[in-house]
Amino acid sequence: MAKHIIAILNQKGGVGKTTTTINLAAFLSKDGKKVLVCDCDPQGNTTSGLGLNKQTLDATLYDVLFSRADVSKTIREVTSHGIYLLPANAQLAGAEVELVGVMQRESQLKQVLDKLDYDYIIIDCPPALGLLTVNALTAADEVLIPVQAEYYALEGLSQLLSVIQQVKQALNPSLNILGVVITLYDGRTSLAEQVRGEIEKHFGAKVFNTLIPRNVRLAEAPSFGKNHCRTRQME
Repeated sequence: MAKHIIAILNQKGGVGKTTTTINLAAFLSKDGKKVLVCDCDPQGNTTSGLGLNKQTLDATLYDVLFSRADVSKTIREVTSHGIYLLPANAQLAGAEVELVGVMQRESQLKQVLDKLDYDYIIIDCPPALGLLTVNALTAADEVLIPVQAEYYALEGLSQLLSVIQQVKQALNPSLNILGVVITLYDGRTSLAEQVRGEIEKHFGAKVFNTLIPRNVRLAEAPSFGKNHCRTRQME
């Protein structure tokens, strides 16, 4: 059984979910933890960001969810990052439709992850609140919400929190919000400070003190298949 499963979730795109996933996993691994990243987004950005060609994969999370592939043989070790990856590509988009007719459709990912033995499993969720996201929330212990320090940051968060609460009540009573991390932060602008204040007003102590700045090296790292740990070492 996994000791801790964290879903990285915000239905808005471009808020830093994938970057947060990869770097959180890399730092946990650097701390000596055995970490699996589960790419639950059909865009497969985490998969490509960790250096895999998502077009040439023999099997992905999609195949595992429908028992078409063995999970242990689908997981890849990403030696450059010291972590493991359950990859995804565009095929996973079909799961939203195919899961509708499956018994216990909300728990398919949980059944897969329950078989695995890792210290941490980090799930990169899609930018949507469909069945894949519900599966991630049903499997997770906690949710980490990246929120960008920009004008429409809080738009849609009430719906997100409502879905989390519904899953907690109906499917996963132990689900909790780990916290909110502010991303793409530029302290030089008054807008960023205003948005930070609004986020702290809404979430209080759940907001992490650490601010993730708007950072060119961080943005470029995935194109080289690297995390921020490694880009810092290269400087």
